[in-house]
Amino acid sequence: MSVKSKDKKAQNEDVDLQEPSENENQEMNSLLEDQQKRIEELNQEISNMKETHLRKAAEMENMKKRLQREREQIYRFAKEAAIEDFLPVSDDLVRTLDMMEKNNPDSPYLDGVKMILNKFDTVLEKNGVTRIDEAGVPFDVNIHDAMLIQKAEEDDVESGTVLQVIENGYLMGEKTLRHAKVIVSE
Repeated sequence: MSVKSKDKKAQNEDVDLQEPSENENQEMNSLLEDQQKRIEELNQEISNMKETHLRKAAEMENMKKRLQREREQIYRFAKEAAIEDFLPVSDDLVRTLDMMEKNNPDSPYLDGVKMILNKFDTVLEKNGVTRIDEAGVPFDVNIHDAMLIQKAEEDDVESGTVLQVIENGYLMGEKTLRHAKVIVSE
């Protein structure tokens, strides 16, 4: 390499090492500020998108839970309605059994009716249904309907006691499907 080319190269390097002019500094600062603003805008946009995503995910989770509750409620209502439709059949079986035991206790059909009633009661129990058919218990407005109030035959019976069950009631868990129709002592 010749001396002249070495000198030219050294001059070029001097130019590169020189500090930028004030105008160039302002341009660089302006560019940096613009880039910094753009970075902040993008970070804010990312933050907004994350927040929106979290809200949407929470809404979706809430919707899933609500749909599950609604499904369970619909199932429970359908089950209750189906069981309520069969309750008169159970009542008829109980009345039939009572009449057969009173009028013809030796009837060969009596055992068959008992078996059918037992199967029916097993299905009701399996579905959490209990019969309200007790006499001698305190009257409870949550499970009883007073059809008649009368004086008790025995003096030791307290007022407000169920004397007789006219029509059985039914509970499904804590819910009363049908109130028992009863005669209550005064």
